[in-house]
Amino acid sequence: MQEEFVRDFVFPMFRANTVYEGQYLLGTSIARPLIAKKQIEIARKVGADAVSHGATGKGNDQVRFEIGYYALEPDIRVIAPWREWDFKSREALLDFAEKHQIQITKDKRGDAPFSVDANLLHSSSEGKVLEDPAVEAPEMVYQRTIAPEDAPDKASVFTMDFEHGDPVAIDGEKLSPAKLLTKLNQLGHDNGVGRLDLVENRFVGMKSRGVYETPGGTILLAAHRGIESITLDRGAMHLKDELMPKYASLVYNGFWFAPEREMLQAAIDWSQKLVTGQVRVKLYKGNVTIIGRTSPYSLYDQDLVTFEEGKVAYDHRDAAGFIKLNALRLRVAAKRDQRNGG
Repeated sequence: MQEEFVRDFVFPMFRANTVYEGQYLLGTSIARPLIAKKQIEIARKVGADAVSHGATGKGNDQVRFEIGYYALEPDIRVIAPWREWDFKSREALLDFAEKHQIQITKDKRGDAPFSVDANLLHSSSEGKVLEDPAVEAPEMVYQRTIAPEDAPDKASVFTMDFEHGDPVAIDGEKLSPAKLLTKLNQLGHDNGVGRLDLVENRFVGMKSRGVYETPGGTILLAAHRGIESITLDRGAMHLKDELMPKYASLVYNGFWFAPEREMLQAAIDWSQKLVTGQVRVKLYKGNVTIIGRTSPYSLYDQDLVTFEEGKVAYDHRDAAGFIKLNALRLRVAAKRDQRNGG
């Protein structure tokens, strides 16, 4: 499912530059609709009348899974053991699994210091040693990145090619979506890129603290914004930025298959028609910097923006009228206030 995950879920989300609450790149959220989709496909194939998930009754995932199920198969039965059965603890769940010959991995036994959810885009760690938001996460929590302090003293520089808003090559080498993200993950890992310690607002109402690692996604977001900076019109770019928080909330809350998300996706995808070109990326000790951008569809005109005498006709005197018209409502308000002693 990895190619489908990146091609049909991760890349469309990154075309929108999606960030939840200013920081979170939605690595867990975006995996849930694909898992729900595959569960429903298998249920239809084998003739099952129910699907199940292992999410707790406190988290977001129960919402994401079940909204996905119902969107695809409205009459499906959902079995949610953590919510419906009489499990008082993790140990009780493991005892049940062993009693009924349900295979579990050996490392599930014992008092795990924190829980981890991982996929090709990211890993998230929550619970136990991470529950106090005032305490710094121990280094053992980080599994996908080296510490920025331990990253090489020499920067890593490479190019990324984009076509219609999606990355297609690194340093000129064409890669499939999953292989490209895997390559970015390695580059991010080696340079300490993509760590995030976050307290977020869950859909169910509580706040939670999590430690996220999204090395490849952090690079991709910066690179995508870099290529958009020279290919997107100002109005289109600003409208996308206004729509993005709504899009992010829909993904976070489990509404991937909702019509409003598909409507937003159509607008976002239309904006990407000419988002094609190449960016140069520099990684250094946890930082991602875009140091170059080129595109056959670039809107950047050096003659227009130069402080020297350009070839493009631009009369500086035109700016005076432009400024006065934009200031008109402010001048009218100021005169009103003066008349009234304000």
